[in-house]
Amino acid sequence: MDWLAQLLQRPPIEWVDLLDIAIVAVVVYEVLVLIKGTRGMQIALSGTFIVALYFASEWLGLETVNWLIRNMAVYGVFAIIVLLQTDIRRALAHFGRAPLFRYLDRSTNLDEAVEELVVSVANLSQRKIGALVVIERRIGLRNYIEGGIPLDATISYDLLASIFQVASPLHDGAVIVQGDRIAAAACFLPLSVNPKVSRELGTRHRAAIGLTEENDAAVIVISEESGLISLALDGGLERGLTPDTLRVKLRALLGLRRREGRRVAQVGSSVA
Repeated sequence: MDWLAQLLQRPPIEWVDLLDIAIVAVVVYEVLVLIKGTRGMQIALSGTFIVALYFASEWLGLETVNWLIRNMAVYGVFAIIVLLQTDIRRALAHFGRAPLFRYLDRSTNLDEAVEELVVSVANLSQRKIGALVVIERRIGLRNYIEGGIPLDATISYDLLASIFQVASPLHDGAVIVQGDRIAAAACFLPLSVNPKVSRELGTRHRAAIGLTEENDAAVIVISEESGLISLALDGGLERGLTPDTLRVKLRALLGLRRREGRRVAQVGSSVA
């Protein structure tokens, strides 16, 4: 019973120990998630077997097996790096997209997202392609995201142009943006039942107003008939915005600093 007495006499666990265990648990979990369904899973299982065999050889006194595993361990590390170089790059990229790093680089990512969004809206407006883009702010839009087609993709001009092509199955409905990423497409929004809304406005504009009546989201609307750019916010609708005006409003809504010396012709050249 000496081992039990020694176990019970161990020093108390402090908060640093709990933090240490939590960090290791999170890292192990993330690694398992990354290698699930890849070659890394088979290699991890093989590595676990070799480690277990090493300890078993020490316990059973299998000197030859123990010597072989110890001498091959160094070469095994290099072999794993060569075999899993693609998975290692993917893992590092995954950790770089962690919420902490996103928060530290939030302003830069949002600034680039706003630029891509404004250029895309200007292009769709010029071509008179109807579009509905929802920008999530403080109140979440999970219910509407789950009702659409999940994407979780970085905002880009090419992606938005593809989504809102008339022949695209994702054309109908709205795109929902969370931060610097497109969360989902083909999302359906509630229509406004406010009798004061102009009868000239179609379903797309009524859906934008209806959503902003319920939460603090900002919704960009492009008219299919006139190509006019509108911005719905707090149950109201501001029509006839220019790309530059839209950029200023979006940056203010997202809390971004104003950039000095931006040329008005930038969007026009990008659209052309």
